[in-house]
Amino acid sequence: MSKRVFWPLAVAILFCVVLPIRGQGQGGAQGGGVVRGDDAPVARVAGEAEKLPAGPGKDIVGAACAQCHALQQLDRGHDAGQWQLTVERMLAAGAKVPPAQVDTVVAYLAKNFPEKPLPPAVIVPGNANVVFREWTAPTKGSRPHDPFAAADGSLWYSGMYANVLGHVDTKTGVIKEYSPKMAGSGPHGLVADKDGNIWFTANSKGYIGKLNPKTGDTTEYKLPPSTRDPHTPIFDQKGILWFTAQNSNIVGRLDPKTGDVKVVSPPTAKSNPYGMVVDSKGTPWFVQFNVNKLASIDPATMAIKEYTLPNPETRPRRIAITSDDVLWYADYSRGYLGRFDPKTGKTTEYASPGGPKSQPYGITATNDIIWYSEANTKPNTLVRFDPKTEKFQTWAIPSGGGVVRNMMATKDGNLVLAESGVNKVALVEILK
Repeated sequence: MSKRVFWPLAVAILFCVVLPIRGQGQGGAQGGGVVRGDDAPVARVAGEAEKLPAGPGKDIVGAACAQCHALQQLDRGHDAGQWQLTVERMLAAGAKVPPAQVDTVVAYLAKNFPEKPLPPAVIVPGNANVVFREWTAPTKGSRPHDPFAAADGSLWYSGMYANVLGHVDTKTGVIKEYSPKMAGSGPHGLVADKDGNIWFTANSKGYIGKLNPKTGDTTEYKLPPSTRDPHTPIFDQKGILWFTAQNSNIVGRLDPKTGDVKVVSPPTAKSNPYGMVVDSKGTPWFVQFNVNKLASIDPATMAIKEYTLPNPETRPRRIAITSDDVLWYADYSRGYLGRFDPKTGKTTEYASPGGPKSQPYGITATNDIIWYSEANTKPNTLVRFDPKTEKFQTWAIPSGGGVVRNMMATKDGNLVLAESGVNKVALVEILK
C-alpha cells in the first residue's frame, strides 16, 4: 500500500484518541471520544492498523488507536517537530503511549508520513509596524484554541486538549492555568463579563462554564441535550450570552442572571454556525461554515434571517465587524477576505495574498482595520487590510503559528492570538 493511502490512517490513529473534538470536524458522540464496552469499533480500527508501514513504533501507534470511537483524518504530514507537538496533544487528551516510547512514535511518523509542501507565506510590505510577543503554554499539548484580551491588559486562552484555562500576565510573562471541575470539558471559546469572570464553551461536554479567577471556582450551565458542542460565545450590550454550536446546527442564548437557556436552529440544515459578533444595535450575527451563508438573529424573538453569499464555494469561518456595522468574513475554502454590508446587501471580496489555498481563519477588527491570519501557509501569516485604501500588508508569524484559529483586539488597539499547533499564544503590538 502506498504512503498516500497510509497517511490518512496514521494521522487518524493519533487523532482518534482525542477526547471529543466535535466542533472541529463532523459528527461525534455526546460526552467523550473514548468508547469502552463496544468491541466492534476497536476491532475495526485494529484491523486497519495492521496496514501501517512496518517499523519501530507501529505497534504502539496501532495500540493507541484501539481506544478510538471514530477516525479523524488530516490531509498532510508533518516534519519531526510538528509530529512531536501533535503527539504531545494526543498525550494531553489521553493517548496511551508509554513515555519511554514517545520518541520512537515521533520518529516513526516523521519517517513514514513527512510533511507535504504548503503554500509559502507571501510577504507584502507596507507602512505599518508590529512587534510579536509569544508565550508557550506550560502544559504540553494544550493546543490553545481561543484567546481573550482582558480589560487589564492580560491575556487568557483556552487549552482545549489539556482541559485548562490559561492566564498570561503580559507585563511579567507569568502564566497560571485553571482546570474546570469536569474532566474532558474541552474549553473552546472565551469571553468575560463586566465583573471579570471568564465564560467558556465546554465544547466536549456540552455546557457553558464560568470561571471566577479570584477563587478558581467554575460554575456549569447545562445546555439542552440537542446542543452538544457549544462553540463561540459573546455577550451583547444587555449582558446576555449568545453562542453557536457548530455540528449541532444551533444558536443559543444564556441569561446569566437566571440561568435560562434558549436555543434555535437556522433554516438551513447542517449549516454549522461558527464565528459570531454583535452589532451596535445588539443584533448577533454569525457565519455558517458548511454553506455560503451568514445570518442574523433577532435578540427578542430569536428569529434567524440568512443571507446567501455570491459564490457557492464560499465557506466563511470567522467574522469581524467594524464601527459602521459592516461585516467581514474569512473565506476559509477559497482564500478570500469578504465584506458584507447589511444595509445594502452588497458583498465585496478580496483575494488573500497567500492565494486560494491560504485558508484565512482567525479574524478581527481594530480601529476599523481588518486583521486576520492565513492558516495554511508556511509559516502562517498575519494579514492587515485597510478598507479605505483596499491594500494588504502581511507578516510571517515568528513561531510559525501552527494555525491561528481565533484572534481578538485589545482595548488599546493591539491583538492577541492563539497559535494552536505550536502550543503558544501571542500579543501583537501595533506600533503607532
